[in-house]
Amino acid sequence: MNRRILTLVAALIPVLVLGALGSVLTVPFVALGPGPTFNTLGKVEGKEVVDVRGTEVDPTTGHLNMTTVSVRDGLSIFEAFGFWVSGKHGLVPRAEVYPPGVSRDEIDKSNQQDFKDSEGNAEVAALHYLNMPTVVLLRKVAEDGPAKDVLKAGDEIISINGAPIAEPKDVVSAVSAQPPGAQLTVQVRRENAEQTLQVTLGARPDDKDKGYLGVTPGEGARPPLQVFFNLADIGGPSAGLMFSLALIDKLTPGELDGGKFVAGTGTIDQEGKVGPIGGIQYKMMAARDAGAETFMVPAANCNEAKQRTPEGLRLVKVENLTGAVQSLNDINAGKETVGCG
Repeated sequence: MNRRILTLVAALIPVLVLGALGSVLTVPFVALGPGPTFNTLGKVEGKEVVDVRGTEVDPTTGHLNMTTVSVRDGLSIFEAFGFWVSGKHGLVPRAEVYPPGVSRDEIDKSNQQDFKDSEGNAEVAALHYLNMPTVVLLRKVAEDGPAKDVLKAGDEIISINGAPIAEPKDVVSAVSAQPPGAQLTVQVRRENAEQTLQVTLGARPDDKDKGYLGVTPGEGARPPLQVFFNLADIGGPSAGLMFSLALIDKLTPGELDGGKFVAGTGTIDQEGKVGPIGGIQYKMMAARDAGAETFMVPAANCNEAKQRTPEGLRLVKVENLTGAVQSLNDINAGKETVGCG
């Protein structure tokens, strides 16, 4: 074979080997970027994202979009480099997203529970804002607890041992006042029918002298009003604010968004306080790419958000649900709002 050809082949071999390795070997990083957005006033797969039943719902148009962050794992060297130079993604150590010693299944379950909790908080925060009555509901029944074969998530707790239950803390007080082995008479409303059930208490894992029921009580809408959230395969708590705004929009006259495209993010507690989230820059990108003109930013994320604001996107600083509603009303009235500047 010609010596020049042999020299060229010898020179190409390391390049080819590196190229092959670069497309196969994975890096200890994940790529974060803009994820899908969902209009909380709209539908997904034929279902209302925020489905309100049992009362008249005010017509809504426009958008109140929740936003997400995409996470891409198992990246090759070439893929990681491609995301890094794209300008729309960032690389972070994989351990920050998937901690060592915790399985993907455990992480997914935790994220799903956070999302479920955010739905409950969003519902209660909106009802409190509207001064609408609530009832005590079971948010969760432990799979290994004393109540697992008797009570169900979604049960409305009316009374325990004849004492009316008005707040979630009443359930805790009624149970902890009884010793392990005591039998509780629990009156519940399930599927619009009242039932009287008997549960034998176990011992609290952290205090063997106190009774344990194995339930997580919370608040929810008083029947016949019912609220259902219909987004699947979404994790984390950051949709809370936008869920609350959508519910308020549907239960009040007029349109919070003025028929325009508003997006946002933020956790929410049952008293309406809005908390910070991660990946704000990617959520703003996703919102702007989808057509949003206004973005609701948790106050604690403002410093980061104002440094990476996409062109044409107005930022609105939000500390609580009352302030968020007021800001939207001000925008619709042509007034100035508090931004992140």
